[in-house]
Amino acid sequence: MNFIQQHSSFIGRLFLSLLFLIAGINKLTGYEGTAAYMQAMGVPSMLLPLVILTEIGGAIAIMVGFKTRLVAFLLAGFSLLSALLFHFDFNDQMQSILFMKNLAIAGGFLILVANGPGQWALDNRS
Repeated sequence: MNFIQQHSSFIGRLFLSLLFLIAGINKLTGYEGTAAYMQAMGVPSMLLPLVILTEIGGAIAIMVGFKTRLVAFLLAGFSLLSALLFHFDFNDQMQSILFMKNLAIAGGFLILVANGPGQWALDNRS
């Protein structure tokens, strides 16, 4: 087995997770602005702490390979829900692109659900 085969799952998990980790941190540092945006989109801003916890906690769990299949399934659903709530305006090209990005991310997480974390994961502990 070559280097790419041995480490691609781990690297893929890092890449998928990094997006959520950074997004969660940005929501923490821009809390009021994010809360206002959510409210403007018809989503109660009281859900923001749960969103931040989902993004940061989920990202860390995927990075280290902890409960990978479950967390990946939940983040796939989160990505689809986010696409539907925030990026469903296909008349706006940017929103259409963001919608498709969320679908692609959900697809990546569903691949993790199907295949597990690969090497370098806490899930592989005995």
